[in-house]
Amino acid sequence: MSSKRTGQLRQGSQPPEPATTRLSRLLTMVPWLLNRPGVQIEEVAREFAVTPEQVEADLALLFLCGTPGGYHGDLIEAEWENGRVFLGNADTISRPLRLGVDEALALIVGLRALAAVPGIGERDAVARALAKLESATGSASAVSSRIQVSIDEGTGKEAMAVAREALAARRRLHLRYLVPSRDESTERDVDPMRVINFDAHWYLEGWCHRAEDVRLFRLDRIEAAAILDEDGTPPAAARPRDLDSGVFTPHADDQLVRLALGPGATWVSDYYPIESIDRKPDGGAVIELRASVPNRPGVIAEIALALGHAGVNIVDMALSPSEDNSQGVVAFWIRGDDHAERARGLIAGLGFPVVQA
Repeated sequence: MSSKRTGQLRQGSQPPEPATTRLSRLLTMVPWLLNRPGVQIEEVAREFAVTPEQVEADLALLFLCGTPGGYHGDLIEAEWENGRVFLGNADTISRPLRLGVDEALALIVGLRALAAVPGIGERDAVARALAKLESATGSASAVSSRIQVSIDEGTGKEAMAVAREALAARRRLHLRYLVPSRDESTERDVDPMRVINFDAHWYLEGWCHRAEDVRLFRLDRIEAAAILDEDGTPPAAARPRDLDSGVFTPHADDQLVRLALGPGATWVSDYYPIESIDRKPDGGAVIELRASVPNRPGVIAEIALALGHAGVNIVDMALSPSEDNSQGVVAFWIRGDDHAERARGLIAGLGFPVVQA
């Protein structure tokens, strides 16, 4: 495969254009030219709404493009002898770029979910892009209506609006925040860092002056939020948390919970943070879990009764209180993979954070 260039580049200058605009035109121009060998430069210019000089400049650039290597046979052949354009050695991009049906439907579903986000900016741009995609896909877009994506479950819309305003203005927030594990409301001053969505819940992440550390606040648990007339820039040491392992952060004073799991439940250790795994000869594992609970009368009995009514076999349990005695961590040792999985779901359903240690 050879690279060949003929014709002289005409004199003239055009105002600069964005590189993305030119790249888009070149990717469309190559298959168009391959299907029309010998087309006049003037016709190419009319088709792509540019000047003949710009067409020649594009051809000169295509002459330098090709597959990796840059040797004989790697580059596109571009000729424009006597005002007629011939293109060769460009079979790898001979077809116009088009979205497949699956790709288009994925974009439509994503844009619909994005359009439903409270307080999103550029909503008109999202709506325009969505309308173009639906028009281009025609009846195929109807399939996307069968897929529902919810990313605003548990959204506190008022808290969301206040948090976004504070972020934009770099102002401190005063929050009244419900802590479900202790069933109490706390007052906090927070320097907002970002608003994020994780596992279908919206969170405000910021520097909490009460905890003197970065904290996540679920928006639907913010009972009241007010913007203060104080600078809300977080300290230089404040860093957003890595949420790859989830929103729960284990603490040194948390109680370890040991679960006896059968061979079919060892997948649990791949999805939840663990302290240790004690492998048994039968392939099963004993996994320790931590469940935070408030220090209030009857809390242990509430969990134990719920597990008992569900038929969960509790081998043993223990409670470790925190230093200020305001809360604690209860450990359950449960035998059997089905029982352990059922127990984890029941405890979480009661509103108590539970993780594998």
